[in-house]
Amino acid sequence: MNDAPAVAVSKLTVKFGDFTAVDDISFTVKRGEVFGFLGANGAGKTTTIRVLCGLLPPTSGAVQVAGVGFDTGEMAIKRKVGYMSQKFTLYNDLTVEENLAFSASLRKLDRATFLKRRDYILNFISFQRPLNSFVKDLPGGIKQQVSLAASMLHDPEIVFLDEPTAGVTPAARARFWALIRDLAAQHKTIFVTTHYMDEAEQCDRIALMRTGRIVALDTPAQLKKAVFPGQLYELDPRGRADYTRLQELRRDPGIEYFEAYGLRFHATFRNTAAGAQLQSRLDRDFHVREIVPTLEDVFIRIVEGTSP
Repeated sequence: MNDAPAVAVSKLTVKFGDFTAVDDISFTVKRGEVFGFLGANGAGKTTTIRVLCGLLPPTSGAVQVAGVGFDTGEMAIKRKVGYMSQKFTLYNDLTVEENLAFSASLRKLDRATFLKRRDYILNFISFQRPLNSFVKDLPGGIKQQVSLAASMLHDPEIVFLDEPTAGVTPAARARFWALIRDLAAQHKTIFVTTHYMDEAEQCDRIALMRTGRIVALDTPAQLKKAVFPGQLYELDPRGRADYTRLQELRRDPGIEYFEAYGLRFHATFRNTAAGAQLQSRLDRDFHVREIVPTLEDVFIRIVEGTSP
């Protein structure tokens, strides 16, 4: 069995003029892993994926994708990967069959190989619409599945999914993630970006990016433990939240972390006398209860917050 990583990135930097989009990042992705790549818009996720798909040469550093890199040639990388962008990569005025045939021609698949792969993938995704259906007439979730099929025609080892479920219904998202798990079970490596934290929970490991750098990388469970080693609390205001009082809380020496979470607040307290005293006083203004941190808490603290 090949134990080499599916993706190996070493000191990757990508610059556009004076702007550094990706700043000296290193990581590996295991074969057959569902690897989540999370970050705010502009964090450098899509730029990194473009490099890993052979679409953009790095400014410096090295990448190996399914054992090949830019020193072998960008086409060698492109043959190893499938890419589904955050916008549907289909032509609305073409039929499903025409879209798939066009994708196959770009990959230089012969007719027999195309038909075999087409039938296999459409069966795999349980596609039941007529092949002469125009893409513009398909629901968003079905378009998304056809787009995945187009990216899989050449049987890539690694599939890059850049926000593949943006703008589709929760039911369609659930079906799509069932497909992702099925692909991983077939030893395909899945590299996915998403803004949905319930989707991120389904990844084997997650990298969090902020301003071009990877600021955390681990399993969902270990990320929660690392970012919130102490108890996390939910504070539910007993009445209308007082803005002045909330600002005082943020500055209180007993508070370690304090962020709005809908109409409530999530907080951790310092393991000091000031923290203990503050907890005893909060009952006057809030219903306080212990909660388990979620990936959304991790994302807010690490990616959108000021934590190092």
